[in-house]
Amino acid sequence: MRVTGFPLFTSREIPADAEIISHQLMLRAGLIARLGAGLYTWLPLGLRVLRNVERVVREEMDRIGSLEVLMPAVQPAELWQESGRWEQYGPELLRLKDRHAREFCFGPTHEEVITDLVRREIHSYRQLPVTYYQIQTKFRDEIRPRFGVMRAREFLMKDAYSFHLDQASLEATYRAMHAAYSRIFQRLNLDFRAVRADTGAIGGSVSEEFHVLADSGEDAIAVCRHCNYAANTELAQSRPAPPRQEPQRAAQEQPTPDIRTVAEQAQMLGLTPDRIVKSIVVLADGKPAVLFLAGDDELNLTKARSALDAGEVRLAEPEEAQAATGVPRGFIGPKGLPEELTVRVDERAAAIPNFSSGSNRQDWHWIDLNWGRDAALPERADLRTVRSGEGCPSCAGSLQIKRGIEVGHVFQLGAKYSESMDARVLNEHGDQVPMIMGCYGIGVSRVVAAAIEQNHDERGIIWPTPLAPFQVAIVSINAHRSEAVHNEAERLHEALGAAGLEPLWDDREARPGVKFADMELIGIPHRLVISDRGLSAGTVEYRGRSEPTSRHLPCERVVEFLRDLHQEV
Repeated sequence: MRVTGFPLFTSREIPADAEIISHQLMLRAGLIARLGAGLYTWLPLGLRVLRNVERVVREEMDRIGSLEVLMPAVQPAELWQESGRWEQYGPELLRLKDRHAREFCFGPTHEEVITDLVRREIHSYRQLPVTYYQIQTKFRDEIRPRFGVMRAREFLMKDAYSFHLDQASLEATYRAMHAAYSRIFQRLNLDFRAVRADTGAIGGSVSEEFHVLADSGEDAIAVCRHCNYAANTELAQSRPAPPRQEPQRAAQEQPTPDIRTVAEQAQMLGLTPDRIVKSIVVLADGKPAVLFLAGDDELNLTKARSALDAGEVRLAEPEEAQAATGVPRGFIGPKGLPEELTVRVDERAAAIPNFSSGSNRQDWHWIDLNWGRDAALPERADLRTVRSGEGCPSCAGSLQIKRGIEVGHVFQLGAKYSESMDARVLNEHGDQVPMIMGCYGIGVSRVVAAAIEQNHDERGIIWPTPLAPFQVAIVSINAHRSEAVHNEAERLHEALGAAGLEPLWDDREARPGVKFADMELIGIPHRLVISDRGLSAGTVEYRGRSEPTSRHLPCERVVEFLRDLHQEV
């Protein structure tokens, strides 16, 4: 491909509204163009990268026997009403009506559509298991679309759905899909982790996320330095610390006027925050509950939702907390709390002896309280967010907190959708039973942005070779004036293409510095520079995109050299 026939839409200016590096570089390199909030056109250069991701995804899906389909992006409302998600999904679901006033949505996901298809076409256990997948445009009406294609409203996704007679069959496909996802991200040369995760709005019992590690990642994940333990901090646990062994002291009530925070309480009472048991009032599906945590811990709302078996948990406003407990926030404690309240205590807080907590009356706190003696021990639960340096729950190592960009998610859905939508098959005994389902997604367009977040420098993108829009950049210097330079560039352009490499020949009549800057910005892995000076010595200048220096290759060895490099990847 020649640049004169493949225009580059590059820019030296950093877009004012681009917050993260991938958004900046995708716009500057001419991969995408903004149409509206969260809406982007994929330009020719970016589309080549996107298609490379699709190709790897398709190959690995086909490898494990998944069958490709293409389902409508626009879905009838009655399917979502049947599953119960029409109202549950919330404002992210783009709802619309046709000319007959019938309701539809632009699909953010396709569980309902695939379940409807399978219940119509699959009737016997002999037709199971089966896995369908598609690569399709999705739409989620994000309240604040940002970060370019990382959190766009419209995006490209690979979603797959498996159907089974029993749990054992689901688990076998889940393992195969997990392995396929690992191969996909390995083939794309991305540094990633698979982590335990919350099932969220999709539902189901077991799920894992695949994260590309990057400092700009929105998700925090806990990773062990010594074993393969990894989990989203929404679910991550740490190894319990050994219990403190100390004699119980007599509890005392202390005046604490105008104290509202743990830090103020610790300073006034001469304590460290880890000797304080703080109270947090939440509303679980609208009902108040009191959660007790160590003073230096952070409440994890995802864990709280699980501990309270609630669909939604939020922090209570100060007036809501006082209405529920009869005490201003900051003075609520376990001793003398109204019995009708739902109460949970975090495992770490439950192990603190001689702790301080609110007295359930304004301007007073207890010190040296002990569970069981002074206050009944509530039901215990894991309510806290783990911290870096804490012990791994699976080995003797310690945890690190890293940032990750979620690019894939696999779920064991169970019978959530087949039960609500009556998707059943006849089993070997002739009984109608609900099919067991799995769901598996990869954010294809997000993978492109995540790869850039992980692979860039001050000059631009550094594409992993499998993702690169072209493998080799040919920069000819003054080819419009030098027949020798033009002929050698043309020869290499044809020879590299014949060798299975995709070259981009910058044949513009532009200054060398402009050409070099553009090739570095768009991130092509290998660059060849052809000049009269080099040809007079029988050489071509070569530099890898991430290499600090150039080297000179004999003209006759260039194709062989690059072909060997490409085969090593």
